[in-house]
Amino acid sequence: MRSAKISRQTAETKITVEVNLDGTGQYDNQTGVGFFDHMLDQLARHSLIDMTIRAEGDTHIDDHHTVEDTGIALGQALTQALGDKTGIRRYGECHLPMDDAQVRCALDLSARPFLIWNIDLPTPKIGTFDTELVREFFQALSTHGGITLHVDQLHGFNSHHIAEAAFKAVARALHQAVETDPRKADAIPSTKGAL
Repeated sequence: MRSAKISRQTAETKITVEVNLDGTGQYDNQTGVGFFDHMLDQLARHSLIDMTIRAEGDTHIDDHHTVEDTGIALGQALTQALGDKTGIRRYGECHLPMDDAQVRCALDLSARPFLIWNIDLPTPKIGTFDTELVREFFQALSTHGGITLHVDQLHGFNSHHIAEAAFKAVARALHQAVETDPRKADAIPSTKGAL
């Protein structure tokens, strides 16, 4: 089983993340941030990565530390579960439509983190959630997951739809990238021989 459990504790947050890359998209995510939980559920469901997340954070200040540190811990869990990346497809992509929104994601599990983020969320809030935290989550995930991550908005005017399309597009691309390639199940997908 390609699975991992990460615990991360700071003065601001206490987070536990469990993932199973060979799951069916089961999820049980409780961060204390309602909209963020909804997005994490989408990430699990559409990547088919089983995900259990527990987070306690200083949400009496705001949601920033909880969201960012969850991205850090999830990225670390993905890295641990992937191991040396033998047999994975490595690359993934998705064009994801959601009502008015369409978001494109392309990613590479390269161990070379880089985020290209061309998303314009037109409102500062979705409910009580600060929309700028969507980027913060993906920055942390990219950095600590060693992911080259490109996320581009093609259309959209509703912030909820755009954000959800971004999470689902990344999820679908992750599903492809972590999948085992049956034609090269015993090889690392790089001419370097290592990722």
